[in-house]
Amino acid sequence: MADFRKAKLLYVFNVFFDVNKSGTIEKKDFELAIENICRTRGWADTDPKSTQTKDVLLRVWEGLRAKADTDKDQQVSQDEWIRMWDDFKKNPESVLEWQNLYKDFIFDHVDSSGDGTIDLEEFTTVFTGYGLSAEECGQAYDKFTSNKTVEVDRPVFAKLWQEFFTSEDPNAPGNFIFGKTTFQ
Repeated sequence: MADFRKAKLLYVFNVFFDVNKSGTIEKKDFELAIENICRTRGWADTDPKSTQTKDVLLRVWEGLRAKADTDKDQQVSQDEWIRMWDDFKKNPESVLEWQNLYKDFIFDHVDSSGDGTIDLEEFTTVFTGYGLSAEECGQAYDKFTSNKTVEVDRPVFAKLWQEFFTSEDPNAPGNFIFGKTTFQ
């Protein structure tokens, strides 16, 4: 695996999955992510969107654990994460249920207006919440939308998603869907 691809996969591992910064992904990370997302959106525990977020992300955890936790310790290490995505690249058409759930969850999370497309304001609002600058988010958005000439609907996002997890090309548009413009 190219160093570039490994770096971007570890970026997603560290920023979006290892929420408690323990060095592994475990159920607690998903519980913290659910709490953070619901709080940020202003959803009470009884809100249907809160319930849906919890259901989806816990299903993502169970699917991820079942696929990647090869030593069965209830945690996914960085090595297990990298191996899982390396296997995915060999057959990207064999997307697992949890991967589709997470892809759709991220799309819906970013498309906060619910209009079926991701615009710059929505994209920047979400990814600045993960510590990126608005400037970097804007640059990333320009890169995967070809300077805003591509409308990012669900099918376009799905293509960009697959490209993020499989491409070794540092200039592939899909590399920028998580708001980051460089990986080291």
